[in-house]
Amino acid sequence: MAETATTRRSRITPERQAELYEAVLDLLREVGYDSLTMDAVAARTRSSKATLYRQWGGKAELVVKAIRHHKPVDLANVDTGSLRGDFQALATRSDDCRMEQDSALMRAVGTAVHTNPDLLAALREWLVEPELAEMRHVVQRAVDRGEVRADNPAIGYVLHMIIGAFVARTMIDDEPPTQAFLASYIDAVVLPALVA
Repeated sequence: MAETATTRRSRITPERQAELYEAVLDLLREVGYDSLTMDAVAARTRSSKATLYRQWGGKAELVVKAIRHHKPVDLANVDTGSLRGDFQALATRSDDCRMEQDSALMRAVGTAVHTNPDLLAALREWLVEPELAEMRHVVQRAVDRGEVRADNPAIGYVLHMIIGAFVARTMIDDEPPTQAFLASYIDAVVLPALVA
């Protein structure tokens, strides 16, 4: 019987996959998206390029799935009983060191999407759309609890606000995002926009 793509993909163990993803993120931080090559990933991870292409199809999908794997929690599974509690849980889901690393990753891919349509498409499919769906779920629970009006126009911009603050913190303040910064930003900007 012929081997299918699904059968081939299952050969990489979750532990090996995590190791590969961590190596990809390390390379991304070191050299940026444009200079990251499948050859470099193969050498760093002691893998064959054929295996990498068979498993992920290309650099864009590999990088974005590595970033997605790196996320510590699914926002949709955070339910503290209040919108503020859910957002504060979001702000504290990573320690400050990891937030600084994540900010560097987002800057690395943020500039690369302008000249790499494959990366933009992969980001939308594997990161942006799932994040939007999770955020809609969190906000919908707040609407159902009566914390937010269903017709509030700010609902459609929650992820924009949070990502914007996360990415812009270094550019504007020359400091990495921190738990304290995000918690303060959520209280000062995001919640007032939603509960107004």
